Amino acid sequence: MSVVDKLKSGFKAQLSSQVVSAAVGGILTVVLARLLTPNEYGLFFLAISVFGFCKVFTRLGIARSAGRYIAEYKETSPEQLPYIIRTAVIVNTITIGIAALVLGVGHQQIANLLQQPELAPLLLFGILYLSFTTYATFLSKVWQGFEEITLASMIEICSQLGRLVFSVGFVLAGFGAMGALGGYAVATAIPVVIGSVILYRNYYAVGETADAIESGLSRRIVEYSIPITATNTADRVDKEIDTILIGIFLSPVAVGQYVIGKQVVRFIETPMNAVGFTLSPTFGAQKAEGNIARASRIYEVALSHILVLYIPAGAGIILVAEPFVALFFGSDYLGAVPVLQVLGVFVVLQAITKLSGNGLDYLGRARSRAIAKTVASVVNVVMNVALIPTIGIVGAALATVVTHGMYTLFTLYIIAQEFDLDVRRLSGQVSRICLVTAVMSTVVVVFLDRINGLITLFVVVGVAVAVWAVLSVLTGLLDPQRVKSMLV
Repeated sequence: MSVVDKLKSGFKAQLSSQVVSAAVGGILTVVLARLLTPNEYGLFFLAISVFGFCKVFTRLGIARSAGRYIAEYKETSPEQLPYIIRTAVIVNTITIGIAALVLGVGHQQIANLLQQPELAPLLLFGILYLSFTTYATFLSKVWQGFEEITLASMIEICSQLGRLVFSVGFVLAGFGAMGALGGYAVATAIPVVIGSVILYRNYYAVGETADAIESGLSRRIVEYSIPITATNTADRVDKEIDTILIGIFLSPVAVGQYVIGKQVVRFIETPMNAVGFTLSPTFGAQKAEGNIARASRIYEVALSHILVLYIPAGAGIILVAEPFVALFFGSDYLGAVPVLQVLGVFVVLQAITKLSGNGLDYLGRARSRAIAKTVASVVNVVMNVALIPTIGIVGAALATVVTHGMYTLFTLYIIAQEFDLDVRRLSGQVSRICLVTAVMSTVVVVFLDRINGLITLFVVVGVAVAVWAVLSVLTGLLDPQRVKSMLV
């Protein structure tokens, strides 16, 4: 299979996975907001944020480091692959055990530190969720290294559909926020067990195995995980510390309002997650083979298509935030409107870094990425502490946009060092994208006052999408045949 065909196949599979993930996430965000009280809703997502932060210590970057070496060694020394997998499994199991022990002993103290005593039972019960999600991440990164995107996607689809079934079912059965968390844990456990069996039978116990692990390989895997861990830590600080600080300074209700904005952004990220997940190991593999020119063209095409989608998407979020929140979540969550509008800018920045940032790990630039992410995260924490007590949840959103903007610029700078990019061509495409976005936004503004229900909201959004699609094709930003070939 050619590189292009492999990328198409992987992208389709990962896009399907991300579409299911986004759909389930969107449905759960709305349904749980309706089924749980605002206080329970906020506590549930505050617990999820705490677990997200804890995952830094259960993963320690070992999964992505293993994925990087798998991507390299499957081309040069495939007989070493079982040793890479074994090393990563052992280290990950140890880190999960330590984190689970700390959380089990200190769950009440953590809840008291966050000034939310009601959080303690969720933290204790969530040890299972934390353990299984860490193993799920490990499997995903290993398969990403093998460029087996379809397999990783199928397991993710099963996990996401399970969340919808089990979480909603347990909440309807009367278990509240604890039931929602239990649904997440069960839904992750089932595909992890299945995936582990597949990994052992199809990737670990087959093929030729060297008599011994290559000298220094285990050390290099662990060493390379260190800058990745720093990046993961910084990334989790960016993603979770704002929610945690809102829980400390404000209330679970404020957490719920803020989380709605973040969940909508994650829903919008769906295509970008698929592109970044699919292309990242390809960059590393092409560099290992000396194909810098090909890697550069792949990156340019991907970035252009990302921006033609996400710059208009960010503008659309800003314009329809108020009717969207009011119609889907209700008046109790209108505080999410300004958050969502600020995060409309973040959507564009996040789209770029999903492609550029993740690719750096596979290009051997994990250390540079870690430094940039750490600096941005420290600034983010400082801004959150300063802004949340003064201007509330909007301050957290502003801190996210400013610091992620810094990080985005740095990743683009490093990518420009690694690849031979045609900056003039990219600049011209961005200019045309902004022009299309301006016309589309004007259409939305004209019809905005006519939105009085879900039907009119969908009609206005549909008209805006149609205008965007037509103008994108007319200006040469989108080639319908190329898009069709990637999706069909």
